[in-house]
Amino acid sequence: MAASIAYVGGHLQYGVNFCMGQSYKQAIWVPSVTFNGCLQRELSWSCGVSKFLQIRKCNLFRSRTNENWKSFGTVITSAYLRDGSTKYFDFAVIGSGVAGLRYALEVAKHGSVAIITKAEPHESNTNYAQGGVSAVLCPSDSVESHMQDTIVAGAYLCDEESVKVVCTEGPDRIRELIAMGASFDHGDDGNLHLAREGGHSHHRIVHAADMTGREIERALLEAVVNDPNISVFKHHFAIDLLTSQDGSDTVCHGIDALNTETQEVVRFISKVTLLASGGAGHIYPSTTNPLVATGDGMAMAHRAQAVISNMEFVQFHPTALADEGLPIKPKKTRENSFLITEAVRGDGGILYNLSMERFMPLYDGRAELAPRDVVARSIDDQLKQRNEKYVLLDISHKPREKILSHFPNIANECLQHGLDITQQPIPVVPAAHYMCGGVRAGLQGETNVHGLYVAGEVACTGLHGANRLASNSLLEALVFARRAVQPSINHMKSSSLDLSASSLWTRPLVPKSLGSDVMHKILRITREVRKELQSIMWKYVGIVRSTSRLQEAEQKIGKLEAKWETYLFEHGWQQTMVALEACEMRNLFCCAKLVVSSALARHESRGLHYMTDFPHLEESKRLPTVIFPSSHTTGTWSSRQLHQQPIVKSMV
Repeated sequence: MAASIAYVGGHLQYGVNFCMGQSYKQAIWVPSVTFNGCLQRELSWSCGVSKFLQIRKCNLFRSRTNENWKSFGTVITSAYLRDGSTKYFDFAVIGSGVAGLRYALEVAKHGSVAIITKAEPHESNTNYAQGGVSAVLCPSDSVESHMQDTIVAGAYLCDEESVKVVCTEGPDRIRELIAMGASFDHGDDGNLHLAREGGHSHHRIVHAADMTGREIERALLEAVVNDPNISVFKHHFAIDLLTSQDGSDTVCHGIDALNTETQEVVRFISKVTLLASGGAGHIYPSTTNPLVATGDGMAMAHRAQAVISNMEFVQFHPTALADEGLPIKPKKTRENSFLITEAVRGDGGILYNLSMERFMPLYDGRAELAPRDVVARSIDDQLKQRNEKYVLLDISHKPREKILSHFPNIANECLQHGLDITQQPIPVVPAAHYMCGGVRAGLQGETNVHGLYVAGEVACTGLHGANRLASNSLLEALVFARRAVQPSINHMKSSSLDLSASSLWTRPLVPKSLGSDVMHKILRITREVRKELQSIMWKYVGIVRSTSRLQEAEQKIGKLEAKWETYLFEHGWQQTMVALEACEMRNLFCCAKLVVSSALARHESRGLHYMTDFPHLEESKRLPTVIFPSSHTTGTWSSRQLHQQPIVKSMV
């Protein structure tokens, strides 16, 4: 992995070597100070990005107007120019969840937009979000209270400025959704029904029964379909960002994508690119994420020299449906675990072990309403102590009508497998759910790569710190997608496109020349390797960790990756070849290594990162983990872009 990792701070620190003996640059830490019990850096999270760019003599916001980059204009049009398999847009959006769709609808007022999505447009983490969106909409609640809840849940690693922005602007983002046609539940008084979830001190969760994400996605997709300036490219898998070097600056010019239905590589040249590609849940064998969540955006950004932060903080949702405990087992293994929303515990659900002993009060005074990291570790401890496969979540003591009205989707899913949640407890087990880390972003979604913005789970804005507060994810996506709009428009208007730019990067190849027999073998091996990587991550990099087990994971992942790549290249694979499952595997390896390396660097237990050999919080280590870019030429296939970066100055 071409990177160096920073941890423990305020001064230059020796580099932490990882990924099997490769050498890396020295790590750098953003200085920090403690103020009023909350983390505040000498610069904001946003300015922090600028500061370590300045260390590398970069200038993030310099206007770039090279003469040879001919004007593509800023005319609002739904049409795009074609040059064979190249398409030109003002804005390219990667991902069709809440962040990508909300952003696209705004920037489409100022230019042409391509939404590039891996599967069907609705197939995103947003669509699977059950609980709701948190926002201060009740007179008895306050922004300060929401901020405090977020910071406490985040183990005081949150960026206070980011928290303030999200909690302050959140209510307006909810009102915008309602104005666009999103329908949320209302109480008998006609006001929005506000639920309460673990870690929240007030009722502030806006929801649509237990299918909130689906309702938001529906409203946004409907608006996108009706917008003539937005083109949606479904079944287009993003391969790599198209970047160039201008001195020490990295510049983004668009993306290569694989049309997985036609097996054609399509090149999207754009003035501005937004990464909104979601998380990386499938680095683990059991995850609530849909199959598309293979860390593609995080891996692409890392390969494109973007700064990555806080990847050790992987949130395991404490309550995914445990199929083993259902009276009628599913006929086939699920592609992703069925989520039992946090709101079940918020509504009074109680956790028991299989002896029907309530255990959460033994671990935390907040009991079932403790933050997710606490509940997940408590369940994990119960399972290990008792050598059991799942625990029980019981809501049956509540009125039947209330259960069925609040959780119709969960009730229906369980009933299909012979379980009536109004009378029986639900078998649950933790599953990988959300990446709190990702591509480091400023307060307007900007990254250190010029022309590249990020929003949603792929981003690390500083909001979540070491653990995400329930129902803050959709809120963050809405707020940062909206905040990225104006700087993106400004960048688009000051930029231009070279209609001959498509030839600057080597075209990825679809491996037709290898023949069907070889490809069948490669796909079979790739699927086996994927399962093995997931098994390593769950066994060694799960809810409870240790230095020795993380080091073992690092070694095992390195050997597995080398073995897989050797097999590919011995069977005729080339550096520029692309296929869906091989490229997903490439991204899974990249993300897994980022998680392991970040976890090894944090010598404390904080939030979602629990280390048996460093079981306590360390005030001196209350700083984000930062992975800086390094050389393009080192590392494995998963760590390198498929193409060589052109030099911008050579185009002048």
